Amino acid sequence: MEETQATPAFSPLYQQIKGLILQSLQAGEWKPGEAIPSEMELAARYRVSQGTVRKAIDELAAENLVVRRQGKGTFVATHAEQHVQYRFLKLMPDSGDRDSEGPAQRNILECRRVRASAEIARALALRSGDAVVQVRRTLSFGGEPTILEDFWLPGNAFKGLTAEQMADYHGPTYAMFELDFGVRMVRAEEKIRAIAADEEAAQLLQVPKGTPLLSVERIAYTYNDVPMELRRGLYRTDTHHYHNDLS
Repeated sequence: MEETQATPAFSPLYQQIKGLILQSLQAGEWKPGEAIPSEMELAARYRVSQGTVRKAIDELAAENLVVRRQGKGTFVATHAEQHVQYRFLKLMPDSGDRDSEGPAQRNILECRRVRASAEIARALALRSGDAVVQVRRTLSFGGEPTILEDFWLPGNAFKGLTAEQMADYHGPTYAMFELDFGVRMVRAEEKIRAIAADEEAAQLLQVPKGTPLLSVERIAYTYNDVPMELRRGLYRTDTHHYHNDLS
């Protein structure tokens, strides 16, 4: 079978197929947790060899965008799955592990629609003054407030998000964004700095003013590098540490 594609020839064919699969994921043709068509079906659909499709799917699997299940097929990865639940949360307890610690208790302090400042708009590729949903919450482990988070989400994609909805959903927040709003976060970039707690942060995290905290600023992206969340977190590190596997 001749392998022809309308797309420019400068990227390898499997990369072009990967791009087409990504377009279908972005358009919501296959939802998180659903099976995508078999390699044979995709090969027929894109008029390429199965080997080319396999190579494209290998890369998507390596990037945690799809999950292969022996004998069952390939599924769209979801934040609701155990092994990816904490993919973006790098804070670990000093003693024991995250499972022994149990889930974080979340306290939603505010959830409201506001107009994006120039800085927030720039981070989310919006226009200044566009609607964004602003959320502030604390995450506590064993009753101790450990993380204070502010995040901003594009108003159009997250229309109708309420504090109740966030408080009532017990799985990972990114799983709720997927299930309720159809927005899947696939990668994130973080900047980390050391700062001293100001009065407000000290009060909310129940530490003395001036306590050293980790400041973590994250931009999370959906498919095709579209920014969908700006998150600023302050982490206490007296009982927890930031852990990253570099591979």
